[in-house]
Amino acid sequence: MSNVVDTVKTIVQPIVDEFNFELVDVEFVKEGKSWFLRMYIDKPGGIDIEDCALVSEKISEKMDAINPDPIPQAYFLEVSSPGAERPLKKEQDYQNAVGSYVNISLYEPVDGEKMYEGTLEEVNEDSLILTIRIKTREKKMEFDRKKIAKARLAIKF
Repeated sequence: MSNVVDTVKTIVQPIVDEFNFELVDVEFVKEGKSWFLRMYIDKPGGIDIEDCALVSEKISEKMDAINPDPIPQAYFLEVSSPGAERPLKKEQDYQNAVGSYVNISLYEPVDGEKMYEGTLEEVNEDSLILTIRIKTREKKMEFDRKKIAKARLAIKF
């Protein structure tokens, strides 16, 4: 389905740019018997429901006007905010998250764990450094970026 996602990204990016929004992510997934085309958009200060409705309308018009249809099967279009636990996908997402509390999931365990939460201290091409709290002490840990399956902002409780 990455071909559909790539095609859709090239179609919707100019629309998102027109409103000075950021296209955070695009997903095309099957849930049950239904297909969903989900787009996550953002802007400084956050996205509201009017922003989502405006972009959704423009994207729907654009997608309907394309012949042949880039997505031949029926699907539901959803446009929303990435939320408080925004995924970190692009390099700029990681750079913007320095100093923030994040959650990372790893492909393989490090010190017996596959998931870590902490403050993102540093990001470079090959690794990132988190300050992890273990009971009453803090520890800096370095993670190889190639071993990170997913990363997102997290809410600290």
